[in-house]
Amino acid sequence: MTPYNIFIAEKGRLVILQALAREFNGHLREDLIQKAVDIYLLSRSIEWVRTQLRKLEELGAIDITEDNGKLIAGITRTGRDHVERRSPVAGIAWPEDEA
Repeated sequence: MTPYNIFIAEKGRLVILQALAREFNGHLREDLIQKAVDIYLLSRSIEWVRTQLRKLEELGAIDITEDNGKLIAGITRTGRDHVERRSPVAGIAWPEDEA
């Protein structure tokens, strides 16, 4: 992977966590996550989103369930602590300072 691709993947994982953290129940379907990535980062395929979801699950930042072939992601305490700048998770961009 090039440094640019690594940067985009880490930033995309942060965008995904932030989208989940904004939800009342902390869960979103993969298609809605893809829309958040499209809005806040760059347009990416559903396969790219699924790859990032699997990586986030591997890092302990989310839990994944499946419903009729669609992935549903739920943020974990580890993921929320990263978004809220309490504890960093390697492989996920650090949230920027709020203005």
